[in-house]
Amino acid sequence: MRGPHNILRLIRTGATMERTGAMGLIMEAMEAPPLVRGTMRCLAWPFQWLGYKGDPSMPPAVRALTALGPAYIKFGQILSTRPDLVGAELAQELRVLQDQLPPFSTEIAKRSVAQELGAPVDSLFDEFSEPVAAASIAQVHKARQRDSGAPVAVKVLRPGIERAFRRDIDAFYFAAGMIEFLSPASRRLRPTDVIAHFEGVVLGELDLRLEASSASEFAANTVGDEGFELPEIIWPLSKRRVMTMGWADGVPLGDNAALDAAGHDREALAARVLSLFLRHALRDGYFHADMHQGNLKVAPSGNIIAYDFGIMGHIDEYTRRVYAEILYGFIKRDYRRVAEVHFEAGYVPPDRDVDEFARALRAVGEPIFGMDASRISMGSLLSYLFEVTERFGMETRTELILLQRTMVVVEGVARSLDPQINIWQVAKPVVENYIRDSLGPRAMATHLTKTAMVLSRFGPRLPQMVEAALMRHSMPPPPPPPRRRRRDLVFAGLAGAVGALGMAGLGWMLF
Repeated sequence: MRGPHNILRLIRTGATMERTGAMGLIMEAMEAPPLVRGTMRCLAWPFQWLGYKGDPSMPPAVRALTALGPAYIKFGQILSTRPDLVGAELAQELRVLQDQLPPFSTEIAKRSVAQELGAPVDSLFDEFSEPVAAASIAQVHKARQRDSGAPVAVKVLRPGIERAFRRDIDAFYFAAGMIEFLSPASRRLRPTDVIAHFEGVVLGELDLRLEASSASEFAANTVGDEGFELPEIIWPLSKRRVMTMGWADGVPLGDNAALDAAGHDREALAARVLSLFLRHALRDGYFHADMHQGNLKVAPSGNIIAYDFGIMGHIDEYTRRVYAEILYGFIKRDYRRVAEVHFEAGYVPPDRDVDEFARALRAVGEPIFGMDASRISMGSLLSYLFEVTERFGMETRTELILLQRTMVVVEGVARSLDPQINIWQVAKPVVENYIRDSLGPRAMATHLTKTAMVLSRFGPRLPQMVEAALMRHSMPPPPPPPRRRRRDLVFAGLAGAVGALGMAGLGWMLF
């Protein structure tokens, strides 16, 4: 139900952030302009009594986000990997949102496991610990299988989590629709499509059978990747709200002191986590899209262990090639080619000037390459590139949202391990290998063969398909939608003024 009742939810977003003291803290950490800070504080202050109080024992930002619910916790998890955006102190504070949230009781977890698996916990496991990690969606218990004696991790969804997420997504849809109505310029960003994509990702995360399937596919793709391993899924003990996998022993990737004490090379780990992500995204088109420190460990062997496969990203082969060519063009400083790729892919309208676009891209790339290695950032590149493509009419590509967001997160993880890492130096060989393998003569022959096979299958139907397309093209355009009534305009204006209280938190998550 995406109606005006969501206005209260948006008001409470701003009011909760003000009441807990998070509003000023986050605005200051993100270096928001003084006018924006003052406006948001003035709008939120009279309504702070409507905000959630939260847990006073928590720091302000963590207190606000946990009180607002799981979708906002996801927002905090992303920020926790970006000390360059929010500062080292706030990033460290937000890391508790990754796997250190307050757990629900073990008895409730046992009842859920018994209900899902159809047998009492004691008949399935010799041991079943208190929660060892608790995040926004689920919590994990360490257990020991009765039949094999093997240690396992049992993941159990939080009670009522499905309803809580649907409520937040409902409010996000309302906010996106309001933004599109009140700001026609924002329609280029396709806010509603962004939320629809987010909804699909989240709903998939709420069915642990899908997560188990994702983990299985990911393991098959990465079985030969050196320095990388995944826990095994125990299928007989995995259902919709419960998933069981092998126990992963290791040091959390976010604990630099423990990594140093164990003798691990943090510089090598930083480079590996970034190169692994790029390899999975480009080579396989299937990547772990929630690669924050809470989902990564380092095994005693030095291998990186990934878990929590609720959010996985998928991009098709053509989009991977486009993405790789854009990255490769920036690495080579071939801005003309980067511009051509945008036009060839249809990302920029064909009536724009390709040379002018190339010059604008040069203004994006050159300042970044002039920076010190420790300051070169893919996140900065994406931010500047977004500003340029906006001027040239490029619409938001929903298929790239998860890829872009994960790149920013992975970069944050790499920088937390090695602040001096040169992002481009690590990315270059991965992108070059992909370009060589996917655009070379052998790859071209493979693509032509696949194209010929498809045409041969559809050959007998091609005349009818062409005729149908031409007939559709010759039909008159549909009539324009009726104009909105004045009452609707007044209501939307009021909704926009009130909903602005929640935009400080929502804006970063949505766009």
